[in-house]
Amino acid sequence: MFVNERFKPISEYLKEKKRASVEELSALLYVSPATIRRDLLEMQKLGMIARTHGGALYIEDSDEISIFVRLEKNAKEKEQAASVALGNLPPFQTVFIDNSSTCLALAERMDLTHKTVVTNGLQIALKLSQKENVHIIMPAGEVHFNTNSVTGSLTCNLLRSFRLDLMLCSCAALDDKGSYEYSLETIQLKQVALEQSSRHILVVDRTKLFSTAPYRTCAPNVYDAVMTDADDKTVRPLRDAGINVCNKITSPPVL
Repeated sequence: MFVNERFKPISEYLKEKKRASVEELSALLYVSPATIRRDLLEMQKLGMIARTHGGALYIEDSDEISIFVRLEKNAKEKEQAASVALGNLPPFQTVFIDNSSTCLALAERMDLTHKTVVTNGLQIALKLSQKENVHIIMPAGEVHFNTNSVTGSLTCNLLRSFRLDLMLCSCAALDDKGSYEYSLETIQLKQVALEQSSRHILVVDRTKLFSTAPYRTCAPNVYDAVMTDADDKTVRPLRDAGINVCNKITSPPVL
């Protein structure tokens, strides 16, 4: 569920219409204009919409949506994808974990005792700081309120000073031609992490497969494995393209 039960119909209406007035939304949801204005203010704080005079606009750039909202969206699928990845991780001592809600679901369940974690995700760093004997490093950079992350040229430059065993990341979209994101800053950070890591695992829930996003990070075969909860039929085009896809928990691991 969304943080507020009205957020979902408001978001869906704006996605379809691109913009709406307070009066439209008030009539749609049978609540007062004052209630809609409060809802829109909260949704703007979460990065879900952009306010206009008398209404709101739909934000195409979903990378700006709050991580708290993203955690609630497709939560079951993210947990299933995380379970597949958890059962197929290679040995490592140092790991980069990106600021994705899918990797947050994974990181919370990983045994990271006496390992070093480099992350640009504030929520991931906060969650892992509650575990004992985990060495957590956050490269400095510009802090983003909505995504609870740090990015930018400073972050990328500091990330280049690390040599990492493993990279765990997700993406906004994936097809047989590449993985994609909604912002240039995100792909720049991930491209640096790819360069600095020996092995790369993409963890992606089935809702991201063959969807769309504007910026291409890399070819999918750059990843040593793609971990997903999607069924065999859905991932067949990826496998036909020579991509190592794991959609089941295996023993021993596929890597």
